[in-house]
Amino acid sequence: MAASSLAALRSKIEGDLRGRVASPFAYRDRNAFELVSTGIPEMDALVGGLPRGAMTEICGAACSGRTSLLLSALALRTADGEVCALVDARDSFDPLSGNAAGIALGKLLWVRCQNIEQALRATDLLIQAGGFGMVAVDLSDVPTKTVRQVPLNAWFRFRRAVEDTPTILLLLEQEPHAKTCASLVVRLEAGEAQWTEASASSNYYPFAKLLRGFAVRTDVVRSRLQIPKELRAVDIRRGTQPKMALPRDADRRVFEAETIWSK
Repeated sequence: MAASSLAALRSKIEGDLRGRVASPFAYRDRNAFELVSTGIPEMDALVGGLPRGAMTEICGAACSGRTSLLLSALALRTADGEVCALVDARDSFDPLSGNAAGIALGKLLWVRCQNIEQALRATDLLIQAGGFGMVAVDLSDVPTKTVRQVPLNAWFRFRRAVEDTPTILLLLEQEPHAKTCASLVVRLEAGEAQWTEASASSNYYPFAKLLRGFAVRTDVVRSRLQIPKELRAVDIRRGTQPKMALPRDADRRVFEAETIWSK
């Protein structure tokens, strides 16, 4: 086939796909993402940050640091002037805690849901609408058995809808369920709690202690992100209890979650 015929065919295909597929003949590495900070240096050292145009799963049991990570990420995004959305599947978000964590509530769309069906429908609409720096879906309080029944094609649709956009899709769950649709899966586990002794002037309850915070161990379950090697060279405190997911120290970090009253 002559070169002119190939050029004409290529031009015709690009014209037919214009508006639907950007640069159909240009190679794009599916594992190369723009990464933004989570607001937690230890997390950034481990995973490089949160990828735009991709799905990230944060899983863990209750009191494992999921909400602390969510608040930190939302605070940083809204501080940079980005509009974010929080799909709250069980209406459990506390605006006072969010404000204390630094979230600009005027730039946060809080979608209050009563069940997972409403949450999934709202997520679909928000991603399709676009314009959000981050869409966070909090399924933490939804039973694992219920989330497991979400069909895989729903997660696949979310992943395809967020591709090639500047939106960060962040899922918070007890266990990972999106399978290969998630580009990054991180598991959190609560470590040793830190307590503040009662003041010497306390006459009523001299034995009382106030919870100051706790360490959070972080494991990378799966990652398709290309992370510069220098990001893994950060020296931070390691966990001392048995690991949960991966045996390599390079895939594990510890950060601390503090209570509001301890700040």
